Amino acid sequence: MKKNKPKYNQIIDAAVIVVAENGYHQAQVSKIAKQAGVADGTIYLYFKNKEDILISLFQEKMGEFIDTIRLKTAGIESAVEKLLMLVETHFTLLSENLHLAIVTQLELRQSNKDLRLKINEVLKGYLQVIDEILRIGVEKQEFREDLNIRVARQMVFGSIDEVVTNWVMSDHKYNLVALSTTVHELLVRAFENRN
Repeated sequence: MKKNKPKYNQIIDAAVIVVAENGYHQAQVSKIAKQAGVADGTIYLYFKNKEDILISLFQEKMGEFIDTIRLKTAGIESAVEKLLMLVETHFTLLSENLHLAIVTQLELRQSNKDLRLKINEVLKGYLQVIDEILRIGVEKQEFREDLNIRVARQMVFGSIDEVVTNWVMSDHKYNLVALSTTVHELLVRAFENRN
């Protein structure tokens, strides 16, 4: 129920900004409340603590990410084209929300082990989308039949993730979305059916 309330989303969006600008450890609940335009106590109506805010933030934003990617790849038949859409969408969504890019690429990695395990749970949905695309590619013989899906998924996610991290670390001085085609070509060449 709480998730459908406007204040819940206000707090999530405020947390993205505060964590991106101050770092997770310096992102006090009071700063998040101020950014969201709510009283400090209001936060605790929706979240147990700061860790809960971060996990909820990741669940919400990653859920939106997955929904957007599924929507954009839904009408595409070719796995090669689906993969391009996935890379392009990932880069576009993060290039359009620098605060979210900083949080996902830098702050979530500096969290404690328990937090990382919860974040990994959320990531599973995204990794399933990648798996589906790879399996379609094998079935349609666009990708080679002996493709190791698990390793290929790690290559896709790892490549996308590293390119975004470098973009964030270099103060986004170049066009991230423009790298979609290059990353896609390198991945497809590694996976393609050479028969």
